[in-house]
Amino acid sequence: MIAPVALFAYKRPVELKKTLAALQANHLASESELYVFVDGPRAKKDVLKVEQVRQIVQEITGFKKVHRVISDHNIGCADSIIKGVSQVLQDHPTVIVVEDDIVTTPNFLDFINQALDQYAGDERVFSIGGYTFPFKKPEGYQADGYFFGRHCAWGWGIWADRWKQIDWEIRDFKPFMSDAAQKRAFNRAGKDMVRMLRKTMDGELDAWDIRVCYNIFKMGKQTLYPTVSKVENIGFYSADGMNTNVYNRYKTVMDTGLQRKFSFANQVSEEELFAQQFRRKYSLRVRIFAKLLTYAGMR
Repeated sequence: MIAPVALFAYKRPVELKKTLAALQANHLASESELYVFVDGPRAKKDVLKVEQVRQIVQEITGFKKVHRVISDHNIGCADSIIKGVSQVLQDHPTVIVVEDDIVTTPNFLDFINQALDQYAGDERVFSIGGYTFPFKKPEGYQADGYFFGRHCAWGWGIWADRWKQIDWEIRDFKPFMSDAAQKRAFNRAGKDMVRMLRKTMDGELDAWDIRVCYNIFKMGKQTLYPTVSKVENIGFYSADGMNTNVYNRYKTVMDTGLQRKFSFANQVSEEELFAQQFRRKYSLRVRIFAKLLTYAGMR
């Protein structure tokens, strides 16, 4: 069964066109239902661009069916995605999620759908990601994916039964923050983990993905990543993006899109070389270096 695609948009018409063009070029586009969620304007200055986005959405073609959900008020990034994904998963067992700053390769939908089929009955796997850094493969590594205990927010797939397990309120937040050992363990997936969770729970950050990461950590689950990226985030170059004018340390090497069949490992666990490279990318040293490059004006 081909998973539906949930696309979330707000006020980036230029980026949305690129995201849509890439999705329409996917091999499975014509077999996929598309749900498009457009959030309402937060301020008067956003109205024109939101209207442009709405117009683009009304003209979408190239998919099996297009469902349009246009909000007349601002829901916010996190709540929009949580509510939208929940809505799609009421009627479907799986969903593939893309935001309006994500450009995909033509085989992105192939990869996510096949992985969703492969691991549907294996609850050790919580979600499927489409993005990866350009990591070096271990010698003799044959699989087209690897595992790491951190959710991928840039083009991803999930099952309804996993999604329903997420505690969005993070009800054990206070005892967690008092437990130094637990915080160290959570930060093994990246030195930014505890900081982002605290900022989200304190209302300083409108984020949904860090809460998914925390639930993956608490349940001891894994996310499957591709060995070659099927996704590029173009939000770093957007005038309306959250990371505008920030050095992009997430540059990657994109898949050619020609491969249609993928092989996946039966063993659901982190491979040491991939894990080392992943943790290094989210280390304090790399983050500080990226900030220095930002201050130097490099993009």
